[in-house]
Amino acid sequence: MPPEPGERVATPAELTELEDRLEAWLDRQRAENPLLLEAERGEPGVRRWRLRLEGEEKDVTTVWLTLDQRTISYETYLMPAPDEDHARFYEHLLRRNRHFNGVAFCIGDEDGVYLRGQAPVWTVDDEELDRIVGSLYAYAEQCFRPALRIGFASRVSS
Repeated sequence: MPPEPGERVATPAELTELEDRLEAWLDRQRAENPLLLEAERGEPGVRRWRLRLEGEEKDVTTVWLTLDQRTISYETYLMPAPDEDHARFYEHLLRRNRHFNGVAFCIGDEDGVYLRGQAPVWTVDDEELDRIVGSLYAYAEQCFRPALRIGFASRVSS
């Protein structure tokens, strides 16, 4: 799909520079972030990375970062579709969306619940990567237990 008027597409050289910047950030995270359990590159030929972070409310939060010509996309899986009280469950998540910065709940594969967002590729720097991963992690931690209590109440005790 051709770019919209005024929308610039990153060149292969610029994307390589952004990849290197992301890899350098990941190297620092591996050395400094005690919550980072694992960070690895995705399948060959795709600019995609998987980060696994240790949580408190949710045992592990897995964050996917995908770099393309115009955007960096990011997402994490929160939980499967609810077993019960669907309306209240989705209302709860939609109300939470109002307070998020740069991400929103969405329904993904097999009706699973995800937190997802994207930003212009030109914003990729250490501070933006910290914000992206930190936001996904914090929002997943804040929302997991309350959503679990609503959508899986008969299987969850407090």
